[in-house]
This record gives sequence, C-alpha cells and structure tokens, in this order.
Amino acid sequence: MGLEPVSRDDDLPDALAAYTGSLFAREDALLRDLARETERRGFPPIQVPALTGRVLQLLLQTIHARRVLEIGTLGGYSAIWIARALPPDGKLTTLELNEAHATLAREYFRRAQLADRIELCLGPAAETLSRIVREAETGHAVATATFDACFIDADKVSYPVYLRWARRLVRVGGLILADNAYQDGRIVEDPPPTEQLRAMRQFNRMLARDPGLEATILPVGDGVAVALVTAPAERRKEEH
Repeated sequence: MGLEPVSRDDDLPDALAAYTGSLFAREDALLRDLARETERRGFPPIQVPALTGRVLQLLLQTIHARRVLEIGTLGGYSAIWIARALPPDGKLTTLELNEAHATLAREYFRRAQLADRIELCLGPAAETLSRIVREAETGHAVATATFDACFIDADKVSYPVYLRWARRLVRVGGLILADNAYQDGRIVEDPPPTEQLRAMRQFNRMLARDPGLEATILPVGDGVAVALVTAPAERRKEEH
C-alpha cells in the first residue's frame, strides 16, 4: 500500500517513520495479536512501536548480545523483539511489577516459542536488581556474567535509579538503551513542570555527562537513548 505525500512540514516525521517501518519493521501475526490483546485488556498504551523494536534488535545484534536485561515488560511486546535478536543460547531477563501484565507476557512468550529464552521476574524492580547484583558479585550461577545490554522502559521517575543499576550490570562494550527520552516532545520544556519530566531530564544529563559512556538519542518513536559502555561505573551503594 502506498503512502500519501505530506503537505506540511509537521507531517514529515510521521510520514518518514511510517515509510521506514513499512520497509524494515513489519509486525508478524503474533506481534499484531499481542498489540491488540494488550489494548483489549486495558493495559497502558505505552508499548514500543514496531520500528523501535526493530532498532533494538539491530543494536543488540551489532554487539552480538547474548544476555540482556529489560526493566519493564508490560505485555511482552518489546521482550519478543529483543529475544528474537538473541542466539539460541541467549537469555533475556525481564522485570515486571504487575501480575496481570506478567501473565499475558508469559502466554505470548510461549506462543512465540521463546519461553526458554526469557526469564520474567515478577516484583519491584529495585528488589530484583539488588538481588541480581548480589548474585553477580558472589558468583551465583543465575548471574555469573554481566549483561551485554539493558533496555529501560518502566516508570519514568525511576529512570535515574535504573541507570545506576544498569551501569553496574552492563559490561564494557555493552549497551544501555531506554525508551521515551523525548517525552512526546515535552523534554524541552524549561523548567520541566512535572516530576516525571524532571527525572527524564536528569536521566538524559546523566547519559551525556558520564565519562564511561558514549551516548546519544535516536529520533525513533518517542526517542531511544543509546549509550555504549566504555568504562566501568564507579562503585557505589545500591539504590533502593
């Protein structure tokens, strides 16, 4: 199906995104069904667009990612994009607070034949992250290696905290990725009028100023923050 030519400059970004998505980010039947089911169940309409999912896949493939951490599962849409980028012996660990979201995600992980490649941890992210760090540092089997990448797409107020955890868990040469860096364009409001916008501004500044990261924001969807880890993080007490 052809795309209509745009008549105003304001239409151009959406038209280009539609054009790019139609070429490179086609959803299969399972992903389309999951998107509809997420909407039918009244879950928040915050899952990543297909084009963002495809960008995540390509970025993970460029670093040959095997172990990935996702903070925020929702119905599992982004997790399926990510898990499909991993080799057969790869592992995605995804964190979700809401049991109803987790139930739907697990159903679709099974349908996608990815259940053996995805571990869903139910509960507060801070508690799960603290456990993962403890196990990694004591050499327990569940976390004997650091992660190759972390994708953050959860409550925005906690993004700065999640970034500090990701800095401890992602190896040098790995990626820290985050969705919604632009906040529907409101990120440029100055001063930021809400706690969420203040947190997101802080998160973006942290990425930009961390000497152990090379970072930018890709203008895909609502802005995908991408940071290459070039040096370990300074050790600090865990955030709670």
